[in-house]
Amino acid sequence: MNKKQVFNPYLPLYEYIPDGEPHVFDGRVYVYGSHDHFGAFDFCFNDYVTWSAPLDDLSDWRYEGVIFRKNQDPMNPKGKRCLFAPDVCRAKDGKYYLFYAFDWLGLIGVAVSDSPAGPFEYHGLVHYPNGELLGREKDKSKRCFQFDPGVLVDDDGRAYLYTGFGCVNTFPQILPTGGKVDGCYAMELGDDMLTIVDGPRKVLGKKTQMNGTPFEGHEFFEASTIRKFNGKYYLGYSSINGHELCYSVGDTPYGPFEYKGTLVSNGDVFLNGRAKKDAVNPLGNTHGGIVKVGDDYYVFYHRHTNFTNTDRQGCAEKLELDENGDFKQAECTCCGLNGGPLKGVGEYPASICSKMLPKKGNIFYPFFAMPWQKGNMMITQSGKDEDTVETQYIKNINDGGIVGYKYFDLKKTKEAGLELDGNFKGEIVMKLGEEELGKAEVALKKGEKQIVKIAMKPSKEIKELTFTFNGKGKANFYKLILA
Repeated sequence: MNKKQVFNPYLPLYEYIPDGEPHVFDGRVYVYGSHDHFGAFDFCFNDYVTWSAPLDDLSDWRYEGVIFRKNQDPMNPKGKRCLFAPDVCRAKDGKYYLFYAFDWLGLIGVAVSDSPAGPFEYHGLVHYPNGELLGREKDKSKRCFQFDPGVLVDDDGRAYLYTGFGCVNTFPQILPTGGKVDGCYAMELGDDMLTIVDGPRKVLGKKTQMNGTPFEGHEFFEASTIRKFNGKYYLGYSSINGHELCYSVGDTPYGPFEYKGTLVSNGDVFLNGRAKKDAVNPLGNTHGGIVKVGDDYYVFYHRHTNFTNTDRQGCAEKLELDENGDFKQAECTCCGLNGGPLKGVGEYPASICSKMLPKKGNIFYPFFAMPWQKGNMMITQSGKDEDTVETQYIKNINDGGIVGYKYFDLKKTKEAGLELDGNFKGEIVMKLGEEELGKAEVALKKGEKQIVKIAMKPSKEIKELTFTFNGKGKANFYKLILA
């Protein structure tokens, strides 16, 4: 079988599916996530969709269509409220259950389907045996804000729900619920996948509650995700740092959970001791889960575009599991699901870069960009949600800006071509790791694309390929052409 190549983001570049929860069902990997709308002023404007790929070819992603619409929830008949990060499980009755956070209302909704590809039908809200809703407890001392559900069906068929929030300062939007923000809680659900039969029990604390423990500095914030590997329960989450997915391990569904480390940071922060100020990419919130395919493990997460926290695209990286059952932090690459480096011959969208570093360094992206911030270096697109791949590009690269790629197989590569436009004048320096491979003088004109070619010697080394822009003005980078 001739497999295609797959790069990050692993879905078409018009698709914005963050918060990816991957699961194996019936010989395929299905990814469930939120669905951002490019250019929107909030998260998750679109209906839920899913994509899937066969286990033996993670390059062959297939669009499965809309699986649940916002207006299917009876509390949202006009579809004006958003559905936040979901998760899906197959229960012991053989049906598939979609759990979702209903906007900022602090409730967990559930939908059900006979197929992992949907469509899903509304099933109800998670509640106690007396009918009291989770997140609406009459005893306000027990009421916690419910957010970002993760769900696990254990080997014995018992189902567990994980949900919660851990911000230190409560957002104004969630004050009407009257619930406290107090970390991650776990609970067992009955056979109807709606009724709480045990719990909730607190399993992870938020910042200020974990001082003096290994969690300190990486406390729970949001994005509960739960898996069981080799008899152990792996509870992942997005930490108070926002840009990283962390994980903890326990011997039971309720823990106690031991902090283990960072799975991935969308700026490679903490990898090999890297500090936040040296982030290789723009930082922003992240959310995702782990999937085991054959003998390999992968972590799914997301990156940020358009100088905003709300235009997010799914990425994935391979994880290394050691003999103790611990994962090593994955690095951000452009070839995470490819099984190795990308070919050193061919045409690639420039925006698959694994490094985008302005001279002044990267920041944590704002909730949405102000007009005066639109001149910053960013990945963006010229079209709307479902326009062609070619509309996405890297915009506003100025003096000292670096664009990098991990990794290409350059054994046969003799030339790199960069399709550019803008008003930039200066030089572009190409490096492999720390070694300079070549450079080219460039004088760009706005609205006139040109291909700047840089000759190089083929190399057997698998290192980061980078392009540094030195000069005046700003360049837009559309395609990387390796020949």
